Amino acid sequence: MLLALTTGFSLSQAFRSLPAIMAPPLQREFALSAQDLGVFAGAFHFSFGALQFAMGIGIDVFGLRRTVLFFSPLAIAGAAVAAAAPSFGWLVAGQVLNGIGCAPAFLVCTVFIARSFPPERFAAVSGLILGVGSIGLLLTGTPLAWLIEHSSWRAGFVALALCSALAWLSILVLVREPGGVPARGERTPLLQALRSYGELFRLPHTWGILALALVTYASFLSLRGLWLGPMLIARHGFSLVQSGNVALAVSVVGMLGPPLFGRLDPGAGRRRWIAGYTLLLAVVFALMAAGPGAALDVAGAIAVGMLSGYMVLQYADVRAAYPAAMTGRAMAVFTMAIFLGVGLMQWLTGVVASLAPAAGLEPFRVVLGAIALMLVLGALAYRVLPQPRAARAAQAAESGA
Repeated sequence: MLLALTTGFSLSQAFRSLPAIMAPPLQREFALSAQDLGVFAGAFHFSFGALQFAMGIGIDVFGLRRTVLFFSPLAIAGAAVAAAAPSFGWLVAGQVLNGIGCAPAFLVCTVFIARSFPPERFAAVSGLILGVGSIGLLLTGTPLAWLIEHSSWRAGFVALALCSALAWLSILVLVREPGGVPARGERTPLLQALRSYGELFRLPHTWGILALALVTYASFLSLRGLWLGPMLIARHGFSLVQSGNVALAVSVVGMLGPPLFGRLDPGAGRRRWIAGYTLLLAVVFALMAAGPGAALDVAGAIAVGMLSGYMVLQYADVRAAYPAAMTGRAMAVFTMAIFLGVGLMQWLTGVVASLAPAAGLEPFRVVLGAIALMLVLGALAYRVLPQPRAARAAQAAESGA
């Protein structure tokens, strides 16, 4: 059942990372600026992230199976709209529908794991699912680049629509609600479910967790999902297929990272040192910004793909920071912050890339530098803002030992 749910997550990974390969042909057909590319890429994540509250409530009230089956067909419709788009506005509309259709994709996986596996296995199983779900990133590397070069970018959306339909069918046939669907009298009332989110935001440690969530996955996806292809083509003269090969390599190592870091989970007392991994990631982006050589850019992108695996520890951090009764809501808020952060970072980097030439700066240097700065700010906020009581107690216990 978990693997069937992961097919939906894998397709959401494909939708969110396709701009990196589709950007050049879309720029040619619709005369798009760098800022337009940021809007196109960010539209998916803004709609995806904005609906995480609704997805969390839907899962609590109606169950995860009903929720994912209800929303997923919108991704099929969105891919069809984008494939037939006569203008940039229709293309963005398709991306918005894709974001809504994919909105429950990963959240249902994390909630299923939380409800079906013991807490000590949460990080390891989540890491495995993040790795398997990254198959969607492989689809938008060399395969998508090859399809576009031999057909068109529209064929890429058609292929994703067909794959999304197959994923929906697999969930329909194979997935059953863990523990069964709550009876009508046992369901949380809708208004009460909405009010319950306020409890999360009244906890002081929530804000540090969200500050880090806004920048970590956003940094990886802003590179892999938007700027990697345009950067390699414009900076170093790579062909579309060559840039697709690099994207494929980044995706392959990105599949290996989450299971590895999930297995290496140091436990609650030391897990919050994920801020250190965030600063290391910022250093990689800063090096890419400072030295625009082809070898450095390719090596840096692959390093980002591998290091991004530590982000699975953020899910374990959230799982440990809240009582079991708040797990679903906490995951929903955390996932919302992650993908709103992706949309925000992609949009902001699109803005700075558009402004850079007027200041006499190379656009990709400014983009990479901006990502590095945002990572540093997120890591500092995570460490400076209040920590969960459980993390403080675990740290104290380890120090005493």
